[in-house]
Amino acid sequence: MRRVEKKMSNSPAVLATDRPISLPSDQNATGRSFGEEEIGFLAEVIRSGTLFSVSGTFVKNLEKSFAEALGVKHAYACASGTAAVHSAIAAINPEPGDEIITSPITDMGAIAPILYQGAIPVFADVDPRTCNVSAKTIESCLSERTRAIIVTHLFGNPCNMREIMNLAEKHEIPVIEDCAQSFLARYDGRLVGTFGKLASFSLQQGKHITTGEGGLVVTNDDDMARRLFLFINKAWGYGDAQPDHYFLALNYRMSELQGAVALAQLPKLAGGVEQRLKMADKLTEKLHPLKGILTPLVDPKATHTYWKYCLLIDHSEIPGGPVRLAEDLRDLGVASAPRYIQKPAFMCEVFQKQRTFGNSRYPFTLARPEAVNYHRSRFSGAFTALERILVLPWNERYTEEHVEYIAASIWQAIEKLQRNGQ
Repeated sequence: MRRVEKKMSNSPAVLATDRPISLPSDQNATGRSFGEEEIGFLAEVIRSGTLFSVSGTFVKNLEKSFAEALGVKHAYACASGTAAVHSAIAAINPEPGDEIITSPITDMGAIAPILYQGAIPVFADVDPRTCNVSAKTIESCLSERTRAIIVTHLFGNPCNMREIMNLAEKHEIPVIEDCAQSFLARYDGRLVGTFGKLASFSLQQGKHITTGEGGLVVTNDDDMARRLFLFINKAWGYGDAQPDHYFLALNYRMSELQGAVALAQLPKLAGGVEQRLKMADKLTEKLHPLKGILTPLVDPKATHTYWKYCLLIDHSEIPGGPVRLAEDLRDLGVASAPRYIQKPAFMCEVFQKQRTFGNSRYPFTLARPEAVNYHRSRFSGAFTALERILVLPWNERYTEEHVEYIAASIWQAIEKLQRNGQ
């Protein structure tokens, strides 16, 4: 690994480190906030012999604590972030062929559940600056078949929920907030996840808090809460006078082991988010003078909680764009991901070749032609964003030393590319 030079021609605000450093990674203990609390709770679960959450206490306590932290009536834990999205969609209970509007820049785990419930994902374009959907892009996708809108707060940066909720309420369409990447993010002073009819969260390895895999889904609606509880539990009415399997559903339960880890993680969430924000603001300050890059754009009414830190790269200013910059940063020990995802979700084979259940193509066989029109001209924002974006990893263990090293590395890599013209 090469050392970053201390003096760089146009970077007086950046102080390079005297030696290369290893950055904390959220894929191992260096970038995660595990400690004796998690070990103690796990030991308690093991000693109890009860790993089944229906009989245990840790998952129930997690659900109660998370609902209180978010300020909602109901929270349910489940097996993954995908399970959380699926449970929310199942609570909406779409009819086969109904349409659910979503983002083309998101994980497939947030889209596949739409198909599994027999509905059609309809993709709204995104703002190329934030990579988020907007009321304007959603409105152009509305039809008489629209059953719900999924709003993804990408990278921890909230969408404009005031405008989106005004649109949704005007058309009486429920909103599901995908908050997998946006724990404790706010819009208009209000926590994301509290605007829509339902919201889902992820506890996957790299999220703000983690159980390796896991999810949470929340609502203030009592009827939706009942549907959520049942769907996570194979639609078996635990606690009912005469329980039955009331409808088609899966086992999406979280184990007591995961619940124990999550319950220990939850009190650390606010401090971890505060550190992410503090360090992100410092990096933005250090990179602001650089030509050819744009730091994250955050609505003045929003609080971005930085699951990742994303730059937009101007190809005309930085030869080779995000791909070449990522290569040079890797040589300096700074990992990054050009494009975030290689292509919009609708370009994947599941959509392009409609590979779903056997050879049936269901539920695409029920779709309006307009709903499955994926022509590039309809998604200029998404394609532009993916061509320009460079995603930097981020976690709660970053310090000022790490931020200074990242900034110095970016300055050096960009100056090298501009100097060499390649």
